[in-house]
Amino acid sequence: MKLTLVATCMFGLEKQVGEEIDALGLHRLETMDGRVTFEGEEADVARANLSLRCAERVFIRLGYFPAHSFTELFDGTNALPWEEWIGREDAFPVKGHSIRSALTSIPDCQSIVKKAVVERLKRRYRVDWFRETGVKYQIEFFLFKDMAALMLDTSGTALHKRGYRPAAGAAPLRETLAAAIALTARPREDTLLWDPFCGSGTIAIEAAMIATGRAPGLGRRFAGEDFPCLPHRLWEDAREAARAAVRTDSRFEAYASDIDEEILDTVYENALRAGVEQHLNIFQADARQIRRLDRRGTVLCNPPYGERMGERDEIETLYRQLGRVFPALYPWQVYILTSHPRFERLYGQPADRVRRLYNGMIPCYLYEYFKPVAARTPKSATPVSYTHLRAHET
Repeated sequence: MKLTLVATCMFGLEKQVGEEIDALGLHRLETMDGRVTFEGEEADVARANLSLRCAERVFIRLGYFPAHSFTELFDGTNALPWEEWIGREDAFPVKGHSIRSALTSIPDCQSIVKKAVVERLKRRYRVDWFRETGVKYQIEFFLFKDMAALMLDTSGTALHKRGYRPAAGAAPLRETLAAAIALTARPREDTLLWDPFCGSGTIAIEAAMIATGRAPGLGRRFAGEDFPCLPHRLWEDAREAARAAVRTDSRFEAYASDIDEEILDTVYENALRAGVEQHLNIFQADARQIRRLDRRGTVLCNPPYGERMGERDEIETLYRQLGRVFPALYPWQVYILTSHPRFERLYGQPADRVRRLYNGMIPCYLYEYFKPVAARTPKSATPVSYTHLRAHET
């Protein structure tokens, strides 16, 4: 059965989500802010949920129609074949969003959609009341420029919750965003990836999962697994294919370091749950004192923003110090994610490329440095010994 599917994502990640959908061999229909619409079959619902690294949820879109009024919203919703999915005993709560549309009241829209679905199911099942104690089908509406999309959520818990990070650091980076910036850096076996502000290890873990071909959804369940119309066999086949695709002989290596030694046990536990602990070298280090090793490398990090950790003056001093240390790592490439509006000025170097992204609701930028610049050695930093790291390489 042909289905219209929608993968939602944080703003700025639409390109990566689209490319991931292409890699699955699926046909894209439309890309807009925060979502990519594509075609697939029942098995592709399982494949998309298991495999998409940068998407937040995967929906089945049942209908798409004009909704300038509550009457149009009711009639359009009521005309959809809800009974093909929702059983007599099943639960079907409603939530949604409205952007640049005449219908702006979300509670009113929720009530209209719920009533329309109830009336449709009443006619089909010849009952007047629904217990809603069975399988949960989360209905979601999305109103944009007076067009309504009515969808069923097949993911359940958001896809950025992979299952390997039950507890995060003080300023967590969402897994989907970490995967997106790791994809930008193209993690590969012949290049060391180093996150010197690793926190709970999200960037290094996501990079290792990418480099080894480990699907992000292997450690969790999805709401769609309970849908009778999406047989259990489809999910098991998708999981089996995903497990077979893992490159167990990969020699990819990432360094995950942080100045806070207490967080490092958490990094290891998260990596262990993610199945990539053998690819991470986890240690305590000050990012202001790192030195380039005699191998190809990439620095990929999410330093403190200022809004979330410490005082702004301390953060700005840190950025100035990084601007003296990181350029000396060339020809290593450097990727820095931050929301600070004056980062380039503080860092002392204009980025070769800048991408606007969002970490949750926080707008931020990914600054990419890959061209040669004049190396500047910090005057006050005390060199740190990396003998144990070089020994690890041999």
